Amino acid sequence: MGMSFSYAPFPDKQEMLFLLRAAVERGITFFDTAEVYGPFTNEEIVGEALSPIREQVVIAMKFGVKPASSHESRWSELDSRPEHIKEVAEASLRRLKIDAIDLFYQHRVDPDVPIEDVASAVILTFSSSLMFIFRMVRI
Repeated sequence: MGMSFSYAPFPDKQEMLFLLRAAVERGITFFDTAEVYGPFTNEEIVGEALSPIREQVVIAMKFGVKPASSHESRWSELDSRPEHIKEVAEASLRRLKIDAIDLFYQHRVDPDVPIEDVASAVILTFSSSLMFIFRMVRI
């Protein structure tokens, strides 16, 4: 959802809130976002627009990317360390103003972290029922 990144100029926040709510009124129920979008801004907009109608929508979010060490405005480094997964999940839940994740998935495969460690971290992070579905996809 390119509401605050990718293709400038970016629409007005109020327009985006209206657009998201109108989408739900027209039957759109699946929304996908990530902290890297904006960064953070898309999650905040999605949260503000959809948290009041949370029971009507499915929200997907991603983890596994962080700002590049040499260029903080560019999110191009991979990071699927267990502690980072937990940080991303907790921060995204706050920004989205929700208490559970419907779909949580890895944005990019991190070759420095064994996939078993990633899966274990996600399961441990969400053992308190904060997540409905976890998928691992290799593209």
